[in-house]
Amino acid sequence: MTDTEAAAEARRIIADAYRPAPAVPTAYRDTTPVPAYGSTPPVVQPGTPPMSQRAVDAGRLMLTAGLATVPPGLIAIGLLIASEHADPTVIGLICSAPAAIAVPILALARMLRRAKDVVPNVHHHHYTGPVRQEHTTTHTHGLIARTHTELHG
Repeated sequence: MTDTEAAAEARRIIADAYRPAPAVPTAYRDTTPVPAYGSTPPVVQPGTPPMSQRAVDAGRLMLTAGLATVPPGLIAIGLLIASEHADPTVIGLICSAPAAIAVPILALARMLRRAKDVVPNVHHHHYTGPVRQEHTTTHTHGLIARTHTELHG
């Protein structure tokens, strides 16, 4: 592009950008007051349905409390699987986990069960001197607190 072509293009852009205001207005705002009542029914707005503030607060509290139960539930499921007090298949069915999530959970549970069988279960302790075994139980009751201590020596 030559300098003369660039100057002509710049003049065209400036002429288009800075034209005078149109003689006929393009927008109009009606400032007459809207009647307080009429024959048109109210229209439901998008978002939270119309309800009292107390109901809104209670609904949000329930949603938050429900969401807060997810991590402890997952921890409980993990502990049940680790202690072998629950069947991973039953846990998967109860949680209604989709196959994309349930299959890896079942495979991981099976792998952990196999790994547990590899590790020996029996522990042998060898002592070179006399051994004293002691069992002490202490109960303390106060005005508010209660303490139960068991010592195994």
